[in-house]
Amino acid sequence: MTIKSLLSTASLAFVIAAFSAGAQAQIAIGHLADYSGGTSDVGTPYGQAVADTFAWVNKNGGVGGKQLNVDTNDYGYQVPRAIALYKKWSAPDGKVAAIMGWGTADTEALTGFLAQDKIPDLSGSYAAALTDPEGVSGKAKPAPYNFFYGPSYSDSLRAMLIWAAEDWKAKGKSGKPKFVHMGANHPYPNAPKAAGEAMAQELGFEVLPPLVFALTPGDYSAQCLSLKSSGANYAYLGNTAASNISVMKACKTAGVEIQFLGNVWGMDENAAKTAGDAANGVIFPLRTAVSWGGDAPGMKTVMEISKISDPSGKVYRPVHYIAAVCSALYMKEALDWAAKNGGATGENVAKGFYQKKDWVPAGMEGVCNPSTWTDKDHRGTLKVDLYRTKVSGATDGDLNDLMAKGTIKLEKVKTVELPRKAELLGW
Repeated sequence: MTIKSLLSTASLAFVIAAFSAGAQAQIAIGHLADYSGGTSDVGTPYGQAVADTFAWVNKNGGVGGKQLNVDTNDYGYQVPRAIALYKKWSAPDGKVAAIMGWGTADTEALTGFLAQDKIPDLSGSYAAALTDPEGVSGKAKPAPYNFFYGPSYSDSLRAMLIWAAEDWKAKGKSGKPKFVHMGANHPYPNAPKAAGEAMAQELGFEVLPPLVFALTPGDYSAQCLSLKSSGANYAYLGNTAASNISVMKACKTAGVEIQFLGNVWGMDENAAKTAGDAANGVIFPLRTAVSWGGDAPGMKTVMEISKISDPSGKVYRPVHYIAAVCSALYMKEALDWAAKNGGATGENVAKGFYQKKDWVPAGMEGVCNPSTWTDKDHRGTLKVDLYRTKVSGATDGDLNDLMAKGTIKLEKVKTVELPRKAELLGW
């Protein structure tokens, strides 16, 4: 072997060693995002916030002196693509420490695998089935490695129905109010259906047969005519904003007088802008204590993170962006704990979620609602803040201007603190 070939071999060995050292100096995170699929209207700001937050964390020293290696993938809200990505992330030679997940169908499909491989997934799905780590409820399979920030879809709907029952009485109405669940025949809008209908019956509502409409925008005039003829008073829109907007506009045109209750992903500032006066008065839950620019110490941190992808600081960030910042920072602090207690393995990261009570990530005071996860109960919070959209004029133009002028407002109407009933765990 020549000196030249020896040097080449040595150089190659050096490169391999350096690459291996670099890989070991990073913490791998999988990130499922929907930028192009059926929920991309809300998935885009949420996914951007996750990416921004982890980039900001890396800019400020990473976790335990290591950078986060975040593998962001637009999976188009397609379960097979999510499963394929999971196989990559769970492979022994490239196993991630954690996943920032997204949809209900794919998260529920992965639940058993996550438990088997001990990989925590903090999802954008708030299905109650993901809150029972031991499967004691019998409603769903055990989900010990599933987490999310915010109230479950079921608890949010329960809170909105409590508000609706009070609203009915406050208006001096007689007889039973009528409630109807609306949404696609899909795991996501169906997740709180049974819980909502049970709660409605308990509160004295007449529960009407559900009305189905697709997750995509379309002509839903027929559903609105059915809604009108049914005499429904309160309707839960279980889909994301894009298809809900189609329903609200069609029902406005059809002269349907009804109080819409929006899923947490079904209403935001952008939806109010697009729907215009058809969105006026919708009640929906907010996962954070304030919206963009709100009076809270933690808003400074949110705005710093936002500048990762918007150096100008001029882009208005909807409620989903802020909720994702909270979610990513909860994950960051669980990773912090793991790094200091045996290393950032999936098992240790999951344990990191159990270390604090009434927990708000550092620097996010007044923005993220205090949350507590235990190894028996993954309902992080049972506090539900309900807001009403107020649209008072034409919604053409820049969203920043519309919010600044008050043409679109998010008005807080009630905070519901639900009891932590064991029998409601998991559904």
